[in-house]
Amino acid sequence: QVQLVESGGGLVQPGGSLKLSCAASESIVQFKSMGWYRQRLGSQRELVGRVTGYGVTNYADSVKGRFTVAKDNAMNTVYLQMDNLKVEDTAVYYCNAERYSFRPPYWGQGTQVTVSS
Repeated sequence: QVQLVESGGGLVQPGGSLKLSCAASESIVQFKSMGWYRQRLGSQRELVGRVTGYGVTNYADSVKGRFTVAKDNAMNTVYLQMDNLKVEDTAVYYCNAERYSFRPPYWGQGTQVTVSS
């Protein structure tokens, strides 16, 4: 069982920045993709952004130009750089590892991000 541990969440003012980290207990090169999801109050969990093993990224329209997903294979870590944060970005953010061969993905426990003045 692979563990994913998020860190870096907290309280930030609108317009501010925050960087989340996701540390995996095993090599992340075994995964089809690594990404970040979030769940806002009263809403379904949604994709924020992801990066494939080939380095291809995709993002939700709501965060394009503001958020960046990056990975460091040597460190078994995936990052989410969040800039120009908005109040509506407030959510629990979850790290996700997509697996090959239709195996269920791995999920982190989540980290709270609160954007408020």
